[in-house]
Amino acid sequence: MRSPAGKTLKAESPDIVGMQRGACPALAAPMQTGDGLLVRLRPAAGALTLSRFRQLALGAAQHGNGILEITARGNLQIRGLRAETVEPLAADIETAGITVANGVAIEISPLHGIDANEIADAGDMEAALRSRLGGLLTSHHLAPKLSILIDGGGQFSLACLTADIRLVAQQTGQWLLSIAGDAQAATPLALDNVDAVITAVGELLDMLIASGRQMRARTLETAALHARFPQMDSIRFTQAAPKKPSFVGPTRLADGKIVLGVRLQFGQVKAADLISFLDAAESAGAQQIRLAPDRGFLLIGLTETALAAMQRTAIEHGFSVTANEPAEQIAACAGAGACASAFYDTRALAGRLTALIPALFDGSVKLHLSGCVKGCAHRRADLAIVGSAEGYSLVLDGLAADRPTARIAGERIDFAIERLARLIEDKRSVGESSADCLKRLGPTDLAKALQQE
Repeated sequence: MRSPAGKTLKAESPDIVGMQRGACPALAAPMQTGDGLLVRLRPAAGALTLSRFRQLALGAAQHGNGILEITARGNLQIRGLRAETVEPLAADIETAGITVANGVAIEISPLHGIDANEIADAGDMEAALRSRLGGLLTSHHLAPKLSILIDGGGQFSLACLTADIRLVAQQTGQWLLSIAGDAQAATPLALDNVDAVITAVGELLDMLIASGRQMRARTLETAALHARFPQMDSIRFTQAAPKKPSFVGPTRLADGKIVLGVRLQFGQVKAADLISFLDAAESAGAQQIRLAPDRGFLLIGLTETALAAMQRTAIEHGFSVTANEPAEQIAACAGAGACASAFYDTRALAGRLTALIPALFDGSVKLHLSGCVKGCAHRRADLAIVGSAEGYSLVLDGLAADRPTARIAGERIDFAIERLARLIEDKRSVGESSADCLKRLGPTDLAKALQQE
């Protein structure tokens, strides 16, 4: 594969890591999962031509189990690899001319450079960071999952995504540097021009490197931050509101072109379906895809006349083109049949849940369906249904591995779903969201309702 500078990197035997919280499955260090090895990669600037995306899909089919994923943070994952197929995949990626940046993941606004409403081009800021701070960004002393987010503004905001280091463009021409959280919770450190902010990011990285691989921005000492950024308590800034709440569906750009946002069902697609869809998209005039947060991508370059046909084609291939569908609220792992670690078919249960408890999916709840306690598909959720040898564990407001709120025998899961539906219908107050209702009921009432005869 190629570095951002264009230098060819020699493929080496992969350093396989076990499935563990905090690990990051790069091409050089794939992760062992229940369906083989998994690698995660982010093409430069989060963009690919349709031809190169097709070649990635072909690589997933040839070297893995033919399943590709897009994560909640807009990164690509290829599943089902074996130790002997990782290096050939890396070679194919290099041959295709796909640039995969090394080191810290940098997530940027998906319409950077083509959105007339953006304040600044996040792609330019990413390039400047990698050019000036390349040695720091590739340091092995940084935490594997350390993240940097660059929000240039425009039609889609990254305000809901958390990050160790956030850079947000301001209408004043400055950039806001903050750490540890989403747009509301992050702690501001600096507000300055591009050069000064990049220098400040470098000093932050120096602090993290000096503290070791376990250090994240949220664990930096407040006193040390105040010493380096004495102005942090006096910073005043504005957070631009997104023009659209979701990337899914059509968006019109200032030049008249149409961007179609498609979301993968539960973030997963078979290579054959993706290739077929990309063939149709290319015939319709699409030129590029941009990876997007929340498990999907934007199709760039469509014309008005091609839009309706491409929406139908997307639906036929299992993609969502309508925002706020119930499936958007469900994070589901590969599940039984695709992963040897999973104890149940997460996709099948998702279908039953959306059919039997429509009231749950009002846009407020994040539901995590995890085939086992590893919790690969999501971190903390409002409600997690976790598989085990004994059946199912339900976890309220927690991680898949947390102490269960209730345990349900395998053959009684449908009964429990019906109980949950009645509980929400009976107990939710007027105007109360499903998430607030579950939180108000709490573990005790939920366990009692689900387990009563």
